[in-house]
Amino acid sequence: MPQSLARVLVHVVFSTKHREPLLTKPVRDELHAYLSVVLNNDGCPSLRVGGFDDHVHLLFALSRTRAISDVLENVKTSSSKWLKTKGVEFVAFHWQNGYGIYSVSQSHADAVVDYIARQEEHHTKQKEVYQDEVRRLYREAHIVFDERYVWD
Repeated sequence: MPQSLARVLVHVVFSTKHREPLLTKPVRDELHAYLSVVLNNDGCPSLRVGGFDDHVHLLFALSRTRAISDVLENVKTSSSKWLKTKGVEFVAFHWQNGYGIYSVSQSHADAVVDYIARQEEHHTKQKEVYQDEVRRLYREAHIVFDERYVWD
């Protein structure tokens, strides 16, 4: 085959440092749009970005020429720098060190888009906290983890 083609969908979740609830509604919508632009500019088309006060969810198509760790380093670094320009409450802003990555089949992409779109409702009405959401996502993805190294 003369060319290489790929469509790898990735769902990524990460939180603010120590799960600080800094991503309130006014900045959250702007942040989500910014994260989409960063992904798109990195050759990783964004399908949906969302989240809540203390974390974000990204669903995107991974570029066939980019390592996911490089994409996420760029996303987290550039968005952290951007957030620090948004007010005094963000001057010391940091994301957590790690992240959760989940592969998504094209046949499940719409369900993940919907799940990400409903994050505010999910966390306010269903009252699932970030840590419980991550534990559930890890279990569903069959990811073995040690609680001592997941949270920062």
